[in-house]
Amino acid sequence: MVESKYKGAAGGFKAVKISAVHVARELGLWSGGKLLLKVNQKDGFDCPGCAWPDPEHRSSFEFCENGAKAVAHEATTRRVGPDFFARHSVDELLAKDDFWLEQQGRLTHPMVREPGASHYTPISWEGAFARVGAALQRLDSPDEAAFYVSGRTSNEAAFALQLFVRMYGTNNLPDCSNMCHESSGKGLSEVIGVGKGTVGLHDFEATDAIFVIGQNPATNHPRMLTMLQAAARRGCRIVSVNPLKEPGLARFAHPQEISGLLGGGTVLTDTWVRVRIGGDIAFLKGLQKEVLARGAQDDDFIREHTDGFDAFRAELDAVGWDEITAQSGVSREQIAEVGALYSEAPSAIVCWAMGLTQHKFGVANIQEVVNLLLLRGNMGRPGAGACPVRGHSNVQGDRTMGITARPKPAFLDKLGEVCGFEPPREAGVDSVQAIEAMHDGRVKLFFSMGGNFQAAAPDTAFTDAALRRTELTVQVSTKLNRSHLVTGASALILPCLGRTERDEQAGTAQFVSVENSMGIVHMSRGGRDPASDQLLSEPAIVARLALATLGKGGVWDGLAEDYDRIRALIAQVVPGCEDYNERVRVPGGFLLPNGARDRNFKTSVGKARFKAHALPNVRLDAGQLLMMTIRSHDQYNTTIYGMDDRYRGVYGERWVVFVNSDDMAERGLAEGQRVSLHSHFDGVVRELAGFKVTAHDIPRGCVATYFPEANPLVPVGSVADGSNTPTSKSVVVTLHA
Repeated sequence: MVESKYKGAAGGFKAVKISAVHVARELGLWSGGKLLLKVNQKDGFDCPGCAWPDPEHRSSFEFCENGAKAVAHEATTRRVGPDFFARHSVDELLAKDDFWLEQQGRLTHPMVREPGASHYTPISWEGAFARVGAALQRLDSPDEAAFYVSGRTSNEAAFALQLFVRMYGTNNLPDCSNMCHESSGKGLSEVIGVGKGTVGLHDFEATDAIFVIGQNPATNHPRMLTMLQAAARRGCRIVSVNPLKEPGLARFAHPQEISGLLGGGTVLTDTWVRVRIGGDIAFLKGLQKEVLARGAQDDDFIREHTDGFDAFRAELDAVGWDEITAQSGVSREQIAEVGALYSEAPSAIVCWAMGLTQHKFGVANIQEVVNLLLLRGNMGRPGAGACPVRGHSNVQGDRTMGITARPKPAFLDKLGEVCGFEPPREAGVDSVQAIEAMHDGRVKLFFSMGGNFQAAAPDTAFTDAALRRTELTVQVSTKLNRSHLVTGASALILPCLGRTERDEQAGTAQFVSVENSMGIVHMSRGGRDPASDQLLSEPAIVARLALATLGKGGVWDGLAEDYDRIRALIAQVVPGCEDYNERVRVPGGFLLPNGARDRNFKTSVGKARFKAHALPNVRLDAGQLLMMTIRSHDQYNTTIYGMDDRYRGVYGERWVVFVNSDDMAERGLAEGQRVSLHSHFDGVVRELAGFKVTAHDIPRGCVATYFPEANPLVPVGSVADGSNTPTSKSVVVTLHA
């Protein structure tokens, strides 16, 4: 086994230095420094990065390295205007890599690509809205259009968009959650009655044990490390469960502490569990068996607040230890050690991210986590609960605002009553279904509010073909990306304001609101001059598109001139958002209701449910390996900030495959050798060449590659049962020299 090349702590002086370099490069240190002082402040703007919540008492530097990169990326002084598109054809831009595209700067003008044209050309806003409205009106059915939403979208824009789409007549509202945390929402809703986490930051201050499963906070949610550091310092036990021993979870040096800048940092993880890819259910079952064997279950909680325990226990008793250790890759001794830790901890929190959700059995993964929590009564009391960590700043808020292909009937009833129309009732398409529907001609118009759908989606060749079969693609964006280049017969780019920028409507300053991972809704107000006088806000774009499509009258007249009008509708429609305009103006915002936090489980049986699952049938043929896609430290979602991944010791390279050294030797592969990867699913082989073999501390039979480069290997038809999330963390592959 090859140990990590990185021996330092996460954070520290290195993080400060690299943040400064990015900020200086994009907008200058003076201007950038002033902007960063407004990030995540009560009178500032929400970081466009992850959804980790803000503490009640905030420092002046309430951002992390990757947050600084995200802000600098959006606030860059570089521009992509009509002259840029005149110089560069679409084919020329397609030949560039994603890093180059994103580095060109902010989009400044609405642009159109006419059918058969080699270049984008300018179009007026009036012309753009008229074109989209006419295209929507020409469709034979509203279901021939799909409207994708990314986590950057504010609550106001999300609510307005879903209202427009449903007034238009469809529930085709796929979103980025479909491709990441859908398994969390589905799994939690079934067994605790709410599709969100049950803890707040105060619980991390009180808990005795924290399990971090399938998550790499140092790269994807770096501000979480400050909470883990505080917990570790007071003696909380931290267990990291992951195929990779991520160096960023080993030690953390807080950049705002002198000791953090100069010293070695605080040890975070004291127990590492090197589970095999796909072995989480087996490991969790092992812990559950340990709790029961020790008699450590909370019988009173189980009797009073849960249902299905007897069936769960019978299924668990039928699982043998040989199966558990073989599939998890974790020894019986270590499972006993971790089981004792969990059984003896008065309270515990389990955190997770896409390492659990992006498997065929992703929903089962989440429900086995809940089984473990329920056994010890670690739900609905201080210092205990479930913590899915969302990867984009308002992806949870989008869902709260109704961005879903499968809305609840009660939501539709209220929406129709308040807004005066009859919403469509038939379920729409999610992200994977939208790709399939475009591919076979059922969806002819694709509209995207933010994000980079082409790059984020699985099975790139299939997705590209699907997008190119549409009649019109529309992208509401801040920066150039590949989704602007893989288009339908016609394509529109609609440039919008970013989080950092001042938003004025009808001469009055506006603000928007977002929801973080722990259910707190708060305001976000940018103050920077817009990158172009041609930019519109997302709510304004939605409102004008609605007027162009549906005609004048009703709720749309003047709706986006004052966002309080949108929030007034939200207050009447969305449960928990009563008095929205008043409550969101309170510094720090307000907490949405969550019954599970109070042991009020709104499930079909009125109690939390134990849900028994069989061990997954993870089988590999001779020579096959199980691949997971991961992010580098120099990226955020599909956005590439640089070519380094310093915590894993990779520099200037993204086409990398991390392989166990014994698996390399068995295949006769050498460090640095270039190989092709073949993925195998349902009799189809997908091939992608050019990966550099890198020995790494990953369990045998497992490999890791970077997202989105390896997305062509992820089959569009390989999805999680129940959530339809692509199985980007369990792709069967072979390596070929």
